[in-house]
Amino acid sequence: MSFAVLTDTSGNLLNREIRSYGLHVIPFVYLYDGEEHTCLDTDSFDAEEFYGKIKKGLHVTTSQISPQQYMEFFEPYLKAGQDVIYVAMSSGISGSCNSARIGAEMLREQYPERLIAVIDTRGAALGEGIIALHAAELRDLDVPTEAAVEILEEHVEKMFNVFTVDDLMHLRRGGRLSNLSAIMGTVLNIKPLLKGNEEGRIVAFGKLRGRKKSIEALAAIYDKLAVNPEEQIVGVVHAACREDADYLIELLNRNRPPKQILLADYEPVTGCHVGPGALALFFESEEGVRSYGNEGITGGLKEAMKVGENALKGLTGSETFRKTSKLVSDNARKALETARKARESAIRAGGSAAATLGEKLRDLTNRDDP
Repeated sequence: MSFAVLTDTSGNLLNREIRSYGLHVIPFVYLYDGEEHTCLDTDSFDAEEFYGKIKKGLHVTTSQISPQQYMEFFEPYLKAGQDVIYVAMSSGISGSCNSARIGAEMLREQYPERLIAVIDTRGAALGEGIIALHAAELRDLDVPTEAAVEILEEHVEKMFNVFTVDDLMHLRRGGRLSNLSAIMGTVLNIKPLLKGNEEGRIVAFGKLRGRKKSIEALAAIYDKLAVNPEEQIVGVVHAACREDADYLIELLNRNRPPKQILLADYEPVTGCHVGPGALALFFESEEGVRSYGNEGITGGLKEAMKVGENALKGLTGSETFRKTSKLVSDNARKALETARKARESAIRAGGSAAATLGEKLRDLTNRDDP
């Protein structure tokens, strides 16, 4: 073998994929109740229990792996005469990728004849794990290490990480939403569309009212953007919402079925940050797909949220919750009218892909959905 393929538990691969693809995995650490935990054995992870506890108030934290730990992880393969390709979680959401780079640089001094490559997937869960599978396929084809790294970087550019969450408060706690936006999301049943951007950071690029509509939006994005899905491994990851994941898979198979769909529970380290009810989709598109939605494909809905937020200004404490219902009722009509006008404007502006998909997503807002 020209190189060893290493990754971490954030890649969300099941034991059968890890074994069959010959991967080597370092566990990330999560902490609760004063104890450290790891989740190398994904088959024994009880997602329903774990996310159920988070719903009841369990506070889970995570810690990054140190450069020294990475050195200890990489070195046995270097000693055995192999190059190392480490497929890492996004540097935009974790410092572990940078720790791996530091550890790799220190080892290069000891093993100058070996190549150590750290692939920043700018993703997580199966957005990382599928890249690791590609690395293993290249290894088995005896592709030289340098060429394999170039091919994997191309896969990273094409991999789209897109997801929705059930509870906006988890994103607020992680600094993803303001407190006021999180309150409005709870009241209005707003479900955000989020993605991994060019730097691998999580950003919101749309908001929809209702869980079902957000799932259908994920499928609509896939239908529009997936390239040669019949040749792809597509990933679906969920945090204790199997029925929603099954519905998404049904939609993916309806129009453009992929070659294979990997389904997994969110492992605890990534999952504790996105929260119970998170549902994610990972697939390949054209290079540059990470910039998709930067202009806001649901601008009308963003305006709707602003209307709702303005309505809450000046209200404090319990007074907020007593008056919110009436304010939302009055302003929701105005907000939806704003969304409809934005949709019509986008369509008149031309037949761009963003406008076309924006129309599909906004159409979902006009249907009643729990």
